[in-house]
Amino acid sequence: MKLYCLSGHPTLPCNILKFKSTTIMLDCGLDMTSTLNFLPLPLVHSTRLSKLPGWVTKDGSSQFEKELKECSGRVFVDSVPEFCLPECIERHLITIHLTLSRMLPAPLKEAIDVFSWRKCYTMQEVNAALSKIQLVGYSQKIELFGAVQITPLSSGYALGSSNWIIQSHYEKVSYVSGSSLLTTHPQAMDQTSLKNSDVLILTGLTQMPTANPDGMVGEFCSNLGMTIRNGGNVLVPCYPSGVIYDLLECLYQYIDSAGLSNVPFYFISPVANSSLEFSQIFAEWLCQNKQTKVYLPEPPFPHSELIQTNKLKHYPSIHGNFSNDFKQPCVVFTGHPTLRFGDVVHFMDLWGKSSLNTVIFTEPDFSYLDALAPYQPLAMKCVYCPIDTRLNFIQVSKLLKEVQPIHVVCPEQYTQPPASQSHRSDLMIDCQPPPMSYRRAEVLTLPFKRRYEKIEIMPELAESLVPSEIKPGVSLATVSAVLYTKDNKHVLQPPPKVVPPPASKKRKRATEETPESQPFKPLLSGSIPVDQFVQTLEKQGFSDVKIEDTAKGHIVHLQEAETLIQFEEDSTHIICEHDERLRVRLRDLVLKFLQKF
Repeated sequence: MKLYCLSGHPTLPCNILKFKSTTIMLDCGLDMTSTLNFLPLPLVHSTRLSKLPGWVTKDGSSQFEKELKECSGRVFVDSVPEFCLPECIERHLITIHLTLSRMLPAPLKEAIDVFSWRKCYTMQEVNAALSKIQLVGYSQKIELFGAVQITPLSSGYALGSSNWIIQSHYEKVSYVSGSSLLTTHPQAMDQTSLKNSDVLILTGLTQMPTANPDGMVGEFCSNLGMTIRNGGNVLVPCYPSGVIYDLLECLYQYIDSAGLSNVPFYFISPVANSSLEFSQIFAEWLCQNKQTKVYLPEPPFPHSELIQTNKLKHYPSIHGNFSNDFKQPCVVFTGHPTLRFGDVVHFMDLWGKSSLNTVIFTEPDFSYLDALAPYQPLAMKCVYCPIDTRLNFIQVSKLLKEVQPIHVVCPEQYTQPPASQSHRSDLMIDCQPPPMSYRRAEVLTLPFKRRYEKIEIMPELAESLVPSEIKPGVSLATVSAVLYTKDNKHVLQPPPKVVPPPASKKRKRATEETPESQPFKPLLSGSIPVDQFVQTLEKQGFSDVKIEDTAKGHIVHLQEAETLIQFEEDSTHIICEHDERLRVRLRDLVLKFLQKF
């Protein structure tokens, strides 16, 4: 069993597991941190961005002047943002790329695989990929080519987020990624099913191990309320699903007590409407409390009431109806959290010049300072309230003690404290035995081998078996059968019946027998009690017998006959040169101590 790591980002994993003739990709996270090296894509022409000077090397070379622009001491790529893909299996880095990368300014020079970045997928490619997806529900068992069975489990992190069990009849691998034990809107994490795993692959832990999510939500509401009361606007760069559901629920409880009932909340995204609607109808992904509301029926999320009372309005973009309804001061939820594309770019340009306004960052995936860099100088206030509900190291340690996997496999980053807090030994995975770690582009051989395979026996064959008890509670039977294998399933079937030759054909000599007619040699079982065996030898007239203990068993030395008998756990050897009659005699004495069947 092998694990291929194709991503160096532990919260955006991409691993390939090779297990029992199957190849399974575990996640394929798209690393979007590369977009922070690009200038924003404004919705309309930006005079400020177009006037930025081109970057010139120290030696005066201007070969990158059109592609790279300087802004407030930083250098950015002036083009459509590109993304860092998982590691390619086969890579061809050309020498010219390596030479150019050394010439690039920081932070581009330190970025991972700059020349492997690619533009984002087209909608046609996305739809083509989605058309091949098979939807499954929690605890639903799916067979892969008859070799292994996979089962999704609720991970408690987001709607539809899953951990996975990959198992054969005798081996079990658990994959845990992006999980949460906090009580939020998704169904609770299924921990019980992770027990008795041979290997547990662990990724996707919190990126903010020292930040309390509840405390961050409190700061979010406090800063939002303060800005609105001072006459400013609040911009929340966010994804169109996930944490936004919890933020809207917290605001539902907060706005009345904070006197914000008349403040409009805008949610702007091409998928804003479908995101809010789908969250209300996929009951199987929700926590028990919200599932109960669905079956009453009542809307499980309070944003339904906010929409009905016009406190929350959603739009596909800033064009059209939004322009007519837009009122200030207000709160706007829109993307993308990198501030590089989407409607958020427009609001940064619109509100960035006033200190009354505030941008609140809640997503932990990106450095907010890097996100703000191309907008400097910036007058609006910036607040960082990262809300990451994924497992922290204390929760992971408790989880591993409860489920007790034999082996734990995780990214290298989790086996040591972060560089900025090297003294914090609590910010790393602590388990026994210590976890196996991996890094980007590394192949890991997992520490167990398959020993057994399940084989079914046809009923008519099973009826013919005659078991013999070799020791209390253990019986064995010999079987002659044909092994039939299809789709990784094995079946023992009765051997085909031998058709007798026609009478007209010349019969073989009586001494010749076909393989089917030859008698089976009996199988032997049991162990040889050495002391009793020596006594038997002495009764048979053998004297001067010496016993020697070895690491694997015993050696009985018949010194006069210059013969050795080696007894090991799974074999017996009689070493007797040039005296076949003696060897056969000793063999028969050995066989008297063994069972035959």
